[in-house]
Amino acid sequence: MTRNAQGELEVQCRTTAIRSIALLKTMEDRSSDFESPDFAREPRLITEPGRAARVAALAEPVLAGLGYRLVRVRISGFAGCTVQIMAERPDGTMTIEDCEAVSRALSPVFDVADPIEGSYRLEISSPGIDRPLVRRSDFDRYAGHTAQIEMQAPIEGRKRFRGELHGTAGECARIRCEEADDILLRIDDMAEARLVLTDALISESLRKSKQGPNQGE
Repeated sequence: MTRNAQGELEVQCRTTAIRSIALLKTMEDRSSDFESPDFAREPRLITEPGRAARVAALAEPVLAGLGYRLVRVRISGFAGCTVQIMAERPDGTMTIEDCEAVSRALSPVFDVADPIEGSYRLEISSPGIDRPLVRRSDFDRYAGHTAQIEMQAPIEGRKRFRGELHGTAGECARIRCEEADDILLRIDDMAEARLVLTDALISESLRKSKQGPNQGE
């Protein structure tokens, strides 16, 4: 959605969301294990600061009421000012129709609360294949795939970790880096975590796409 100087609104979903939807829908068979009535209530442990946090506080309950949940808010200087809201269904997908529904629901809320001064461009998108990991269940759901994690503060002089996810242990994510055994990293101490776009991740998505969303379970 684009907000211009006259306050006009135009629905616009990112082209990256369009390209990723087909592949993301293939994760449904794995994601179904994580669906529950509490889907939208599971808290995000990796959150945004500042203006993005204000946008997230407004968007999250609206999304939950529609059956979606917030993944991430990012504000950038692209095209003047761009506010990106990344959301998902319980199965991890987000269609063009979903993006439009979210845009229509958030528009009046943002008009009243005005969390961003001046004009801005609002983008609603899917998480993408190399998605951010923000909840405890994300680290379990994508166990076996490669992730890149940046901590808020160094751990033994190191802030960045990359390796294979091995699920969670308590409040920590378990990751196996090449040079070490499994490392436990507290999720709420992470600044950012996301999947790495590997051949294995793409191949799995394509394979499940050919099988269909309900096959292979």
